[in-house]
Amino acid sequence: MRLTSFTDFGLRMLMRMAGEPTRAFSTAEFAREFGLSRNHLAKVMQRLAEGGLIETRRGSGGGAILALPPNRIKLGAVVNILEDGHSLVECFVTETSSCTLDGRCRLKARLRSAESAFFADLDLGTLADIALPPQNH
Repeated sequence: MRLTSFTDFGLRMLMRMAGEPTRAFSTAEFAREFGLSRNHLAKVMQRLAEGGLIETRRGSGGGAILALPPNRIKLGAVVNILEDGHSLVECFVTETSSCTLDGRCRLKARLRSAESAFFADLDLGTLADIALPPQNH
């Protein structure tokens, strides 16, 4: 299974935030630290906010903070929110699947089982487990 770069960036942001859970972080700060596009990170931050993982504040002293303590944010839930709309295989999206084996395929059930095991294993850990230590500002 390969996660999207969108998910990779979201996990990096959350790992930093978990290291300083009461501090507000800006997209500009993350862009400088990770060497990534501020616009792309803003989209990631928006998805994290829509998923209830972070809260954002505008204005001076604004930025994003975790919506929950890091030990209450399960990693599987994070990946599920960030990977929303990206299925492991095309046939998992019944509305758009063009698989000619549909209804006869025995692989689909195994892949669903593997995907469930992947998320269950991730959910054994929390954001607190992967928090990055604070950086010198």
